[in-house]
Amino acid sequence: MRAHSFEAHIPMDKKINLVAGVVALTLAITAAGAAEAPAPTTPIVLKAAHLFDSVSGKLVDHGVVVVVGKKIEAVGADAKIPDGARTIDLGDATLVPGFIDAHVHLSGVASNNWYEDWYNGIMRFPTEQALYGAHYAKVTLEAGITTVRDLGSTDYIALSMRNAINAGMIPGPRMLVSNYAVGSTGGHADQDPVPPQKIAVATPLQGVCNGPEQCREAVRYQIKYGANVIKFMPSGGVLSLADPVDNVQLTQEEMNAIVGEAHSWGRKVAAHCHGDRAAKMAIAAGVDSIEHGSFLQEDTLREMKKKHVFLVPTLFAGYWTGQRLDTFPPSIAAKAKAASAAVKQMFQNAVKIGVPVAMGTDAGVEPHGLNAKEFSLMASYGMPPEQVLVAGTTNGAELLGLADQTGSLTAGKFADIVAVPGNPLSNMAATEHPVLVMKEGTLYVQPAAK
Repeated sequence: MRAHSFEAHIPMDKKINLVAGVVALTLAITAAGAAEAPAPTTPIVLKAAHLFDSVSGKLVDHGVVVVVGKKIEAVGADAKIPDGARTIDLGDATLVPGFIDAHVHLSGVASNNWYEDWYNGIMRFPTEQALYGAHYAKVTLEAGITTVRDLGSTDYIALSMRNAINAGMIPGPRMLVSNYAVGSTGGHADQDPVPPQKIAVATPLQGVCNGPEQCREAVRYQIKYGANVIKFMPSGGVLSLADPVDNVQLTQEEMNAIVGEAHSWGRKVAAHCHGDRAAKMAIAAGVDSIEHGSFLQEDTLREMKKKHVFLVPTLFAGYWTGQRLDTFPPSIAAKAKAASAAVKQMFQNAVKIGVPVAMGTDAGVEPHGLNAKEFSLMASYGMPPEQVLVAGTTNGAELLGLADQTGSLTAGKFADIVAVPGNPLSNMAATEHPVLVMKEGTLYVQPAAK
């Protein structure tokens, strides 16, 4: 049976006039667009005492980067300077690729009042929350984070922010989003245990699934509505009321279905895992990264190295919650205390073994805009400083599947560039105070004119 067609009821002469009108309108729009095409962008030359080469992990003196439009044109002290270029000499500073935070939640942020946050989460309209998110995106970009992977958002807020940023409507980092996280009923991806008569029970549309087929359905829903990446919850979490922090919350068959379905659609998969056994199962399913990893054992870490599964340790989230245990309900505080106590040793083991690490903060657990504190924690926990910067640049780009676009100061890639004072390899805290932030050739933070 043929679908009903409005066009079938239009007389032929009116069809001709309609087509002619559409053609004329199209030509007019095209001509207007051509007339309003922006003038060629003035090339920008960035100069600084140093440049960090995130491919080799080495610091280079006399850093120079030439930017034309959205892309890097040339790098190095011998780079040809285009005629009419604007030069920004940053003096005693280091040019670094734009930072990549592989684990954020830009649509919200926790305060020191868990109960008020819970209330706002129920009562605040999604449109209002998205306006808060726009602010969080701006301060994140201004902190030097030019790319993020947003791993969990409700009401498609992060998705809407991504689209608005891509359209140039609001400033913010390049965003890859997961939409709803996928997990079991009662697990870390599910809602808090509110009586079902008061709040509707979550379904695969919101990522909650039971059994392999429902889990495939949940993945497909996230992809249908624009997810770049799939986030799922093999183990329990800290900031949820109903589940232990480290238990296994999905069967091996469910994990296989989630990862297999995501990969068949060309999406990478991030596994929230505090627990070791759940991580082993997720790795067996073929996951691309393990998030948090608080209780991972050395044999699991060695398997991650063997299979090139990234660790995204989110040290800052554990540090932040560990300092504020009295602000949470007792069941959450107990889990936060256990996880924050274990993660340092786990991270040191991962560094020793050589697990690939990408920087991720879990921002939203802690305030947005403080992301670079993760670098200082990684360094203080024993990771060599050059590896710390690689984790937040080249490694992040590889994990996110963006290595051909960003992650290094390389000709042809997007001009995502941060300048920090002095030498970050000798003072990692310098990354927390960028003096220049550029994303795709546009300056969002720059020195005051002299």
